Amino acid sequence: QVQLVESGGGLVQAGGSLRLSCVASRSIFSRSTMGWYRQAPGKQRELVATITSGGGTNSADSVKGRFAISRDNARNTVYLQMNSLKPEDTAVYYCNAYYYLNNYWGQGTQVTVSS
Repeated sequence: QVQLVESGGGLVQAGGSLRLSCVASRSIFSRSTMGWYRQAPGKQRELVATITSGGGTNSADSVKGRFAISRDNARNTVYLQMNSLKPEDTAVYYCNAYYYLNNYWGQGTQVTVSS
């Protein structure tokens, strides 16, 4: 069973920064596409950013130029650096691992951006 544990969420003022981390429990990490998703109250879960095992990245238009995803395969960790945060970034952020047609999810970490 793969376990993903997120950390780094919290309360921040608009314009501030946070860095989320997600540690995976198994060695499949290096072969997985890792991603961050978020879900705001009353809304569907949406893609924030992904990074392939080869380091290729993709991100939602709403966060381009503000958020950056990266990974450290030696530490089984994926990061999401969030800068210039806006109130509309408020959501629960979930870490995802996609490996051989299986999706694994973390428990989520709350990010709240005050105006």
